[in-house]
Amino acid sequence: MGAAERLADYFNFSDHDTDYRTETLAGVTTFLAMAYIIVVNPAILSDAIVIEGYDQTEVFQMLAVVTILSSIVATAVMAFYAKRPFGLAPGMGLNAFFTYTVVIVLGVPWELALAAVFVEGIIFMALTAVGARKYIIELFPEPVKFAVGAGIGIFLLFLGLQELDLVVPYVDADGLPSGTLIELGNAIQSPVAALSVIGLGLTFFLYARGIKGSIIIGIVTTAIAGWAITLLGIVQPDVLTPEGAYDDITNDGIVSMLTSVQYDFTPLFWGFVDGLSMIPEEPLVFVLVVFTFFFVDFFDTAGTLIGVSQFGGFLDEDGNLPEIEKPLMADAVGTTFGSMIGTSTVTTYIESSTGIEEGGRTGFTALVVGAFFLLALFTVPLMTAIPQYATYLALVVVGIIMLQGVADIDWNDPVWLISSGLTITIMPLTASIANGIAAGIISYPLIKTAVGDARDVSLGQWTLAIAFIAYFAVYFAIEAGTITF
Repeated sequence: MGAAERLADYFNFSDHDTDYRTETLAGVTTFLAMAYIIVVNPAILSDAIVIEGYDQTEVFQMLAVVTILSSIVATAVMAFYAKRPFGLAPGMGLNAFFTYTVVIVLGVPWELALAAVFVEGIIFMALTAVGARKYIIELFPEPVKFAVGAGIGIFLLFLGLQELDLVVPYVDADGLPSGTLIELGNAIQSPVAALSVIGLGLTFFLYARGIKGSIIIGIVTTAIAGWAITLLGIVQPDVLTPEGAYDDITNDGIVSMLTSVQYDFTPLFWGFVDGLSMIPEEPLVFVLVVFTFFFVDFFDTAGTLIGVSQFGGFLDEDGNLPEIEKPLMADAVGTTFGSMIGTSTVTTYIESSTGIEEGGRTGFTALVVGAFFLLALFTVPLMTAIPQYATYLALVVVGIIMLQGVADIDWNDPVWLISSGLTITIMPLTASIANGIAAGIISYPLIKTAVGDARDVSLGQWTLAIAFIAYFAVYFAIEAGTITF
């Protein structure tokens, strides 16, 4: 048996009726859909992390490097240990919470915040090893499990439409916000919206024709078109190209860009070490920060795994993911490693659904994602040349496809109707997977009781509902300033 056959056997290609071409295409698609994190994560974290002796451009590049490294490690664990087609990277939302709530608003030193993420990761590893995370996730009510996929779909769709300028904040004639929160973007006034409509039309056309790689073709074609329109002088630089990328490439040249990266991230590591030494000085602050990181990340990751797995057909008849502890361990390892080198919580990405839509079914898809992150490590500046709106085409397409999940919901049962409906709608409306799950979990025992089926609600499900209520009480108290540090 040759090396290719052994590798295919290791990843169980035959069991999943897949091949190298399909898995590779899926991995590339997932990477392109989540590659924006290489730029966005440093942009967010650099608002909080200031290192003496380094300018913010150097800090930004350090953070880009550690974003990539943490993604490689976590995705490698996913590929070889969990053997699932999921990509991992520092999580959006969690990085914003790290920066703007914990460090900037609450005044927690970034070094101590990294230490909190590290402890969170260690706790996750321990809970995963003993099966506690799996047990808690399997307590999720069935209506919630089967609604998560559609909820994530609408979340992706809404997020993508915003980034494509096709859904915009509503303002009146004086430019002030009005009663209607959003409206349709103007494709005549916005070059991004106009090109996005064309890109979406092409992608949907190819998808409907059953052409493999339709999503990646749409992304690449739209990105090339944006650069071509800019280079022809039809639109100004930084409109259809990432900010500063046009000047960097035309003035400095590609070779200069590739050799100007700050790869030495040891200042971030030593900042993490300093954070560990701060724990005895601020024990209450530290515990509260760890609790918040833990709670949000736990349910955000759980929701993503269930939703994406439902989309890929990986769930069993009870809505559970077999051997879920393995992908959970991947994000725990990624979080622990990432915090040590300087980034916020690492988690499974909902963009993994783009690769699953292209046919990815095994860990080889994740291996390809990791390989492209490794390649990106040597081309950090060039990654900034990919327009973010082009990658968000994938979210719109996959978001619509994921709506198929509503067919698994019994809409005639009031328990399913309310719990599933809240799970699906709260996710996009609050931009949080965890909030959607919370709404479903809290409502489930209440509605079960209302219809006379309280005996069907387990003690664990009541405990989960109460835990969510307690979490929100603490979170809102911090937001309102009732709890201060």
